[in-house]
Amino acid sequence: MYDAVIIGAGVTGAAAAWALSRLCANICVLERTEDVCTGTSKANSAIIHGGFDPAVGSLMAKLNVRGNEMMDSLCEDLDVPFQRNGALVVCTDDAKMGVLETLLERGVANGVNGLRIIRGEELCRMEPNLSENVTAALYAPTSGIVCPFELTLALAENAWQNGVDFHFHAEVTDIRRDEKGLYHVKAGGTEYVTRAVINAAGVYADEIHNMVSTQKIRIRPRRGEYCLYDRALQGYVRHTIFQLPTEKGKGVLVTPTVHGNILAGPTSDFISDKEDTATTAEGIAEVLEKENLSVKPLPRGKIITSFAGLRAHGEMGDFIIGEAEGAPLFYDLAGIESPGLSSAPAIGEMTAAWAEKALGLQKKDHVIEKRKGIPHFAELPFEEKQKLIEKNPLYGQIVCRCETVTEGEIVDAIRRPLGARSLDGIKRRTRAGMGRCQSGFCLPRVCEILHRETGIPQDMITKCGGNSRVVVGYTKGEKEPRDREDGRHPHEEM
Repeated sequence: MYDAVIIGAGVTGAAAAWALSRLCANICVLERTEDVCTGTSKANSAIIHGGFDPAVGSLMAKLNVRGNEMMDSLCEDLDVPFQRNGALVVCTDDAKMGVLETLLERGVANGVNGLRIIRGEELCRMEPNLSENVTAALYAPTSGIVCPFELTLALAENAWQNGVDFHFHAEVTDIRRDEKGLYHVKAGGTEYVTRAVINAAGVYADEIHNMVSTQKIRIRPRRGEYCLYDRALQGYVRHTIFQLPTEKGKGVLVTPTVHGNILAGPTSDFISDKEDTATTAEGIAEVLEKENLSVKPLPRGKIITSFAGLRAHGEMGDFIIGEAEGAPLFYDLAGIESPGLSSAPAIGEMTAAWAEKALGLQKKDHVIEKRKGIPHFAELPFEEKQKLIEKNPLYGQIVCRCETVTEGEIVDAIRRPLGARSLDGIKRRTRAGMGRCQSGFCLPRVCEILHRETGIPQDMITKCGGNSRVVVGYTKGEKEPRDREDGRHPHEEM
C-alpha cells in the first residue's frame, strides 16, 4: 500500500521521487527495465537550457527557468558534475537577425538573466572556432551542461536514502481504480495498491495515461542522432553552440560535455517504434553536414561513437502536467521533451506541491540532503589517489584504460544503492567503456567483476537488460546449456 506510485525512473520520475521523499509518505517507483536512466534520459544533449526558447507563459518556459535556477545547489548537494558554460545561438544570415531579436525578447519575458546579442571581435574571442559565416549570436550566460546519467542516478539514490522504494523489471500492464478510490497497478507480476499514480513513463506516458483517462493523449517518439568526439578535442568549443531554431526544434548543436568530449547533434525525425534507437547513415550524415554551419570542420577521425535517443513529443506543444481527465489523483508528467532535463528539478518540485495538497501530506522533520557520488579516480589530485588506494587497493587496479576507471569504482557502482546490474549501468556510473575504444579492452574484465559481485552468470550478463547478452556460449566448462527462455538451467527453481 503506497501513498503514491511513480511510473518511470528517468530523470522526470527520479526528480519526482526526490521531491516527494521530502514528505511524510510511502512512495515507490516502478521501472520496466533493469536500471534507472535507461530511456530518453540516457541519450540527450545534456544541456541545461537558459529558457529563452519556450513560448512565453508555457509550462516549458516556467519550469525551464525554475529548473535552471535550482541546478547549482542541487548538483552541489548531490555531487553531480555541472558547469555554467553559457550558450550562443549563432546567426549566419543578417536577414534572419530578427529571429535572434525575438529570442532575446522572449527570454527576457521568461525571466532569463544576462541575455545579449554579440558580434565581431568579442564573438571571435569567445569562440575562435566558430564558422566564418557566423555574423552574430545571442549569448545566454546562464545556460549550462550536466551529466544526465549522474543527475538521474543522484536524484534516485537520494530519494532512496529518504525512504522511496524502487522496483525494476516492473512494466505496468494494467491500472484500475476500485470503489474506494484506490488504484491497483499491475507491474512485473505484482499488484501495487496506491492512493495516487504519477505517470512519468516517457515515450510510453500516453499508454499509461490512456489506461485510466477519459481524454486520450498521444505521444510521438522523435529520434535524435548524435556524434561524440574524443576528448583530444577538449576546448574546441567552450560554449554550447546552437543554430537558429526551426519547426523541428533547436537544430544541430555543438557542445562540450562535462567530461571533456565534444557532442554534435541531434537530428529530429518522427518514428513509430518507441524502441528504435538505431543510428542511420542518413542521420549521421545530416549531423556532420549541419555541425559545419556553426563551427569550423571537426576532424572526422576523432568521432568515437554515434548514438540516438528518443524524445517524448506531446501533440499539445507543451508539457502535459496535471490530473488526468476522469481519473482523480492520477497525475501526468507527460510529453517531457526538451527542455525536460533542465526542467526536471522544477517538475519534481511542482509534483511534490500537488501531492502535499491533494494527499494531505506533511513535510518531514528530517531529510538527508546530501548524496556522495562514486569517486572518479582519473579526476583526483595525486595525493587523494594515494589515500584512496591505501584505503581500498581496488582503486589501484585500472580496468578501463581510455577513461582511467578503476576496479574500485566499478565495485562501488555495483554495491551502492540501486546498484548497476548491466554493463551499461556500470558505464553510466563510472564511464568504463565510454572512451575511444568503446569497451573493446575493458568489457571482459567488467563482466568478470559484475559476475563476482552479483553472482550473475557471465552468459546472463547483458549490455542493457532484456536479451542484450554479450556472451553467447562457452567453449568449455559448461556442462548444461541455458536453454530456457529465462536463461536458467533446467534444474534451477524460479
